[in-house]
Amino acid sequence: MKRYIWYIIVVVLMSAGCSKMDEPVITSTDKKAIFSSEEGLKAYSISFYDILPTATNQAIVEQSLVDYGATNGIGSFSQLNSYSENNSSGWSWSVLRNINYFIVNNTDPVISESVRNNYTGIARFFRAWFYFDMVKRFGDVPWVDHPLDPSEKDILYGPRDSRELVMEKVYEDLMFATQNITSTKDAQQSTLVTKWVAYAFASRVALFEGTFRKYHKLNLATSAETWLKRSEDAAAEVMQKSGKSLNNNYRQLFTSDVPPVSETLLAIASSATLGIKHEANWRWASETYGTSLNLIRPFVCTYLQKDGTPYTGRVGWQYQDFYEEFQNRDGRLNASLRYPGYTREGILTLPVLNGYARLGYQPIKLSVDATLGDSRSESTHAVQLVRLGEVLLNYAEAKAEQGTLTDQDWTKTIGALRARAGITGGLTTKPTVADSYLKNTYFPNISDPVILEIRRERAIELLFEGFRFDDLRRWKCGELLKMSWEGMYIPGINQPLDVDHNGKHDVIYYTDDTGLAAALALSNNSNPYKVKVSTDLKANIIQVHPAGNGTGYYLAWYTNNDSKKVWGPKQYLYPIPVGAINLNPQIKQNPGWEKGATNDGN
Repeated sequence: MKRYIWYIIVVVLMSAGCSKMDEPVITSTDKKAIFSSEEGLKAYSISFYDILPTATNQAIVEQSLVDYGATNGIGSFSQLNSYSENNSSGWSWSVLRNINYFIVNNTDPVISESVRNNYTGIARFFRAWFYFDMVKRFGDVPWVDHPLDPSEKDILYGPRDSRELVMEKVYEDLMFATQNITSTKDAQQSTLVTKWVAYAFASRVALFEGTFRKYHKLNLATSAETWLKRSEDAAAEVMQKSGKSLNNNYRQLFTSDVPPVSETLLAIASSATLGIKHEANWRWASETYGTSLNLIRPFVCTYLQKDGTPYTGRVGWQYQDFYEEFQNRDGRLNASLRYPGYTREGILTLPVLNGYARLGYQPIKLSVDATLGDSRSESTHAVQLVRLGEVLLNYAEAKAEQGTLTDQDWTKTIGALRARAGITGGLTTKPTVADSYLKNTYFPNISDPVILEIRRERAIELLFEGFRFDDLRRWKCGELLKMSWEGMYIPGINQPLDVDHNGKHDVIYYTDDTGLAAALALSNNSNPYKVKVSTDLKANIIQVHPAGNGTGYYLAWYTNNDSKKVWGPKQYLYPIPVGAINLNPQIKQNPGWEKGATNDGN
């Protein structure tokens, strides 16, 4: 409470001074002063938003632990023998006490029940947010619904509660929130929780839980099918009643200071005027700050062609260069990566081919074209947390997993998202043939073409927005985190290349000084990018792997360390930090992580 007490004092004092100047000033911050006025409840509720990520953290949430990105190193959780209970984190409960204190004490009859329930609904939304994160991370956790007293040793030092119990409580909290939060719009910046945010989040939670129970074969009292129907129903509420619609411009969703309210349900806003800025551009554009994430070519190949057919159906797709592979593709490819012809502040800007963009696919989705924030914390564009695009995907997947998705459902979900991206084919009918490339490369255990396509769509539409690691875990596809990091095709080494086909050589990938000199002699550009590479598969610099056509290569990064990438059954849950177990021996470690065991692949 001390974190927020002065904010509450200010709000209560301001509300007191808005009536008559000769009224006595309220100077008390005891419980009654807070819980006996709507102003006090509103002020207190602002503290709950601290549970949300910062704009910087949300903007870079997928700069590691994703299968479709190559980074400057392997993250500890997926690096052999680098993670255990001894360096685990996240077993923190401080924010929960603040929420529970509010819920328990918001009972003053001076305030109408509907007003109290509105703010309790907001509190319970955030409690559900907190517990959903905890269950995703640790599985079974203690359920606590009131501020604990030191005398309650049976709870303080008790065992974990079952996943079944906790997730049913989470669902109860979310349903209370949907039925009692009175606000249905936040038109200014979409930064406050509304009824539709609660429904949208409920669709997310229920989809995760339903598919996790299905693919991990959890035999719990509430079935996977029940959770999937819950996801469908919650998503349907948003789709049918919220008035939200897809914004016409996909990239605008992620580069506007005020997010498009047509689609946005909840976002993290910043303000240059108030000095509230973040580091998105700095982390995504800098060669040295952040993880230098590049997409890998196997994932880039999953973007459809404009006519709705797979890119891998093109003749010779394996050997198309940077310019060729961007032609006539899903518009989200250009909205997410630096593309041939991309400009920043009027200047033609290719990927930084030697430093950041080791593999040729440099992201732009969550950064803006202005360069001001490239080297310091100056970004002010809003960062999405909940939006209609995700809700449509939740609805489609929940119905597909139940086997009830119709052509009409497909049209208003996957079809609508693809139409926004400029795709013209396959918008009104479900697919009937599985894409062999998608199946073989990513989901060999899935034969249903509808589920395959929904997974394709989810990965592309929600790229970098923080869903992929959770998706891989709930689908039981963590092994994908071990994929090799291969990048774009180049037609040759030790020769000048025109990667954007504008008539000017851009880059030389060379193996030694002799090769560089020979390439420079042939170049029509006096100062192209110069990138030293190696044909040695054990090299620690950018590698070039033979493409199979006798002349070309694929760029590759860190593949000499593929053996250090690891995924085992226990990694679908994190280990509980050893400190928590030492404090409470009733807390038992998650299977496989006992006694300091590391992420060894078992």
